Amino acid sequence: MQRRQLLRAALALSGATAAPWAFAQADYPHQPIRWVVPYPAGGGTDVLARTVAEALRGPLGQQIVVDNRPGASTNIGAQLVATAKPDGYTLMSADNALLAFNEHLFSKLPFSPEKDFTYIGGLSRFPLALVVNPAFDAKTLKDFLAHARAHPGQLNYASPGNGSPHHLAMEMFKHRTKTFLTHIPYRGAAPALQDVMGGQVPCMFLDLAAGLPVIQAGKVRALAIGAGRRVAALPDVPTLAEAGVPDTEVYAFQGVVAPAGLPAPITQRLNAEINRALATPDVVRRMKDFGMEALPGTPEQFRAMARAESKRWGEIIRAAGVKLD
Repeated sequence: MQRRQLLRAALALSGATAAPWAFAQADYPHQPIRWVVPYPAGGGTDVLARTVAEALRGPLGQQIVVDNRPGASTNIGAQLVATAKPDGYTLMSADNALLAFNEHLFSKLPFSPEKDFTYIGGLSRFPLALVVNPAFDAKTLKDFLAHARAHPGQLNYASPGNGSPHHLAMEMFKHRTKTFLTHIPYRGAAPALQDVMGGQVPCMFLDLAAGLPVIQAGKVRALAIGAGRRVAALPDVPTLAEAGVPDTEVYAFQGVVAPAGLPAPITQRLNAEINRALATPDVVRRMKDFGMEALPGTPEQFRAMARAESKRWGEIIRAAGVKLD
C-alpha cells in the first residue's frame, strides 16, 4: 500500500500523463485473470493449467479462471489471446503446437508466434516414449528397427492426429533412422493408445503425461525415451541416443504467454510467481504423477527455447511434407 501511495504522489508532482497506466501496473492484479487453454477440459494441458492457477491464486490475490478454447490445432485459442488487450488479465497455455509446429504446418496463420505474444515463462516438459503392444515381437529398439527395415511401409503407427507431437516425433524418428512406417491418425490420444494396447496398431510415440501409468502397468512396452537422460520413473528404459538413435530428443513442452506488449513489470511479476508456484508441493506432486519435468526460468529463456524448437521441428515438418491445410 505504501509503495502505491508513493508512486501516485510522485506521478502527481511530475504531472505525468501516463499516470493511469502506471496505476494499473502498480495495482496489478485488481481483478480476476483469464487463463485460456487451447484444449478441451480434462487433458494434461488443462490439468496442469488448473494446478498452477490454483497455486497462483493466493500470491496474486485474485481468482484465475481457466477458459477452454479448443480447436484448429490450438489456433482458435491463440488468435483470441493474440488480439486481447495486453493488460495481464488474459494468459494462455502455450505448447509445441502453438509455438513451434503450426507456423510450419499451416500456409497462413492469423497470428505470429514470434511477434504476437509476450513470453512469460515455461511450465513443464515431458518426453515421449516409443511404445509397442506387449505381444509385438520387438523387445528392444534394435529389434524394432530390424523389423521396420525388413517390412518397409508395412508397419503401422498410431498418433492422436496429424501434426500432433506424437505424429511429428515418429516423423523425426523415421528421418533419423531412414525407416518407412505408415501413419494411422486418430481423433485424440485416448483412442490411439487404446488400439495400441489392444494390438490393432503395434506402436506409437506416447507422451509420459498420459502414458506413464500404462507403461508401468505393462499394458504397453517402452523401447526408448526421447529425452536427454533416463526418466526416474522408468530407469530400465534407455534413451533413444543410448539405444543407437542420436539427436532425437522428442518431448512436449508447456509454458505461459500473453498478448504482445505486456508491460515488463507485469511480465516479471507473473514470471516470478509462476517460478515459485512450480516449486510448491502440490504442483511438484502433480507433475511427478504426470511424468513431467518443471521448466522454470526467465521469459527470455522460454522464448529462446520455443524459437529453437520451431527451427528444429520446421526442418522435420518440411522433410516429411506434413501440412494441415
